[in-house]
Amino acid sequence: MRTIETKIYTIEDHPNAELCYDWIRENWHDLNQHSVDEVIESLKALQAIIGGELNYAINQFPDRGEHITFTDYDADALLELDADSLPLTGTWSDYVAITSLRKENTIEILNAIHQETEYVYSDEGLKELCEANGYEFTETGRIF
Repeated sequence: MRTIETKIYTIEDHPNAELCYDWIRENWHDLNQHSVDEVIESLKALQAIIGGELNYAINQFPDRGEHITFTDYDADALLELDADSLPLTGTWSDYVAITSLRKENTIEILNAIHQETEYVYSDEGLKELCEANGYEFTETGRIF
């Protein structure tokens, strides 16, 4: 039997936090999947109200195959929705879905997800994640 001692650091105390950020970026590829899921739920709820056909392919990161299309929907029902009250699911994505479709510019929805993902994977976003969840790291930057 042997005992191995390992120094463990919080993100604030780590001598090289960039090692931790790099490890997270290389190993955790779905940190903003919840935003994609929220948008999909808002789009489905919007379709339930305005009808029509909804087709989408959405990712956290920009992808050439991404798209969101609504066709044959009730434009009057769309105009009646109060986007500020988040009437679909109660999340930020309600506002983005409604206002983007009104402008016939659903690319704004994809851009919102991509911007959020960019922040989540930034040093600042990762630091917030680590602090909020009490993550600890080895000296090499690996999660403990």
